[in-house]
Amino acid sequence: MDIDAQPFAIQRSGPRRLLAIVAAATLVLAFAPTVVAGGATVTRGDLAAFATAAGQPITGRAQMIRTADGKTTVSIHVEGLLPNTVYGSHVHAAACAEGDANGHYKYDPAGPAAPPNEIWPGFTTNASGTGNGNATVDWTAGQTAVSVVVHAPGGAKIACADLS
Repeated sequence: MDIDAQPFAIQRSGPRRLLAIVAAATLVLAFAPTVVAGGATVTRGDLAAFATAAGQPITGRAQMIRTADGKTTVSIHVEGLLPNTVYGSHVHAAACAEGDANGHYKYDPAGPAAPPNEIWPGFTTNASGTGNGNATVDWTAGQTAVSVVVHAPGGAKIACADLS
């Protein structure tokens, strides 16, 4: 390669390389927890129905905020459920695809499967089948708190959101 061609080669590969770096950084940021003002960490995800809810148009979103002062807040918004019905929901210790989110996340693994050792943002739907739940605990959920599961009356797992 002669000297005159070399700057051209660098210029041609420069924008491509920059574009690749920007694309890679965007992917990393898209799947990384968000840190907001005050040092809180926010993870969130969209709800998807499990096979047990076949035919139900369940949609929604869940969010977990781990605050800098040592608290955890979980919020959930769900649509497509039965009207005026009480639903359970809580944080799980496995991703949605791992055995339907496997078991509950517990602050103290040897502790009880109930609040305040677990985070349960349960809710009651309105007349159109939409529900909103919130729960705050006075401790920071660990890294294995990775999903929020919605349970139908009776306990069947019907929907899940992976938090990322």
